[in-house]
Amino acid sequence: MTDRHMLMAGALALLVGVAAGAFGAHGLKRIISPDLLEVWNTAVLYHLIHALGLVVLAALDARFGSALLSWAGAVMLAGIIIFSGSLYVLALTGTKWLGAITPLGGLAFIVSWLMVAIAAFRTN
Repeated sequence: MTDRHMLMAGALALLVGVAAGAFGAHGLKRIISPDLLEVWNTAVLYHLIHALGLVVLAALDARFGSALLSWAGAVMLAGIIIFSGSLYVLALTGTKWLGAITPLGGLAFIVSWLMVAIAAFRTN
C-alpha cells in the first residue's frame, strides 16, 4: 500500500468512523439495547483510532519509504474492517458468532503496531 493509498484509506475510514459514531449516537440509541450500543461505541473508538493511525502511517511512509510501514498500513486497514466491522454487524443484528472473529481484527491491530515499531527500529 503506497503512502497515497494509505492516506486515502485513512481519510475515508475517518469519514465512515465519524458517520458511524453519529449514527450510533442519534440513530441507534433508541433502537438497540444499551449493551449493543456499547459494542457499537467500542467499534467506533477502535475504528477512529486506527483510521488516524493510517493517516500517520501515510506521513511516515512518505518520509521514510519503508516497505514495512506499507505493510503495517494494509494490516491496520484489515484490522479496522475485521474488528470494527464485526462489532458493527454484531450490534445491528445481535449475531453472537461474529464475536469469534473480532479478536482477529484486534490481532491485526497489534501486529500492525509491532510492524511500525520494527520499522522505526530499523530506520537510521
